[in-house]
Amino acid sequence: MEEEKYMWRCIQLAQNGLCSVAPNPMVGAVIVCDGKIIGEGYHVRYGEAHAEVNAIRSVKDASLLKRSTIYVTLEPCSHYGKTPPCADLIIEKQIPRIVIGCRDPFPEVAGRGIQKLKDVGRDVSVGILEEECRCLIRRFVTFHTFHRPYITLKWAESADGFIDLCRNSGSPVMLSTPLTSMLVHKKRSEHAAILVGTHTAELDNPSLTVRNWYGASPVRIVLDRKQRLLPTLHLFDGNVPTFVFTAQPHAGLPNVEYLRIDFQQDILPQIMQILYERGLQSLLVEGGSTLLQSFIDSDLWDEVFIEKSPVLLASGVKAPKMSDKISYVGERSFGRSFLHYRATKQCELLHIDASLSEKTGGLSII
Repeated sequence: MEEEKYMWRCIQLAQNGLCSVAPNPMVGAVIVCDGKIIGEGYHVRYGEAHAEVNAIRSVKDASLLKRSTIYVTLEPCSHYGKTPPCADLIIEKQIPRIVIGCRDPFPEVAGRGIQKLKDVGRDVSVGILEEECRCLIRRFVTFHTFHRPYITLKWAESADGFIDLCRNSGSPVMLSTPLTSMLVHKKRSEHAAILVGTHTAELDNPSLTVRNWYGASPVRIVLDRKQRLLPTLHLFDGNVPTFVFTAQPHAGLPNVEYLRIDFQQDILPQIMQILYERGLQSLLVEGGSTLLQSFIDSDLWDEVFIEKSPVLLASGVKAPKMSDKISYVGERSFGRSFLHYRATKQCELLHIDASLSEKTGGLSII
């Protein structure tokens, strides 16, 4: 179906904004005239032009807009925010037909942009690849619906189900390859924050920064109930904003903020509340087995990525355990197998990254 092909292209474009549009959602737009794409755009960066604006600006012959169709993954905005309403621009440019993937997910604004377009006689269609378009903005929806970050758990495990040897010092076992380690840094660049536990910080002394990929490093978060972590650790080098969740007040270090929580209560809801208040929409958990399992047992996760190494350890620290009742998708990158779990039904319908090129194949672009 032609309309679905154009909407797939919108989704493909939208994903380019993954690391830079938060707290806004990712959005893509395509303008089609006489069966050819004459303009494309996506929301590039928070505070800058929206997808519809960039698509309209990319059209070389503006006279074609009066007989074109604009495809957009999310309902055009109808209110003034950082930028003027996109619905108004579409009306101004006299684009006669608008095809929308999904409505704005929030009741207080849902449908207003659509109604504004209909009120001036535009032909508006809604619901093309609706589930896929909602899946695209799952981080945005999760943050505003559940008042917590979108949570991704990640670890590498041996073929016999261990994540490391039991040790009190020394370097961790290298289960990832240099290439799959690069994927870890890619994941870091795609998240607003990254979390580890006390033992991981103490034993591995990680930097938790983005080095083998392009992008900003996430806010670093570590648990340190008894303030036993040494200030000489990489986490406290001041290069990246760092939060430390602790039971007691602590003298500050440069670019390090100590946040007091009650360790006599469940700490995960407390942490999620603080991250929500700080506006951090996504969280990558790279901690040890105990911390990761606590998220799993609390059913507090949205995606899980597990790298399966062919290495056999025979003993050591057991890997976290996912329920056998939760389905997953098997993936392969750089010769390694990965298991990818999604928590929500609508996102299980779609693995966007793998097949977009064939779904958008055959499009004619001017």
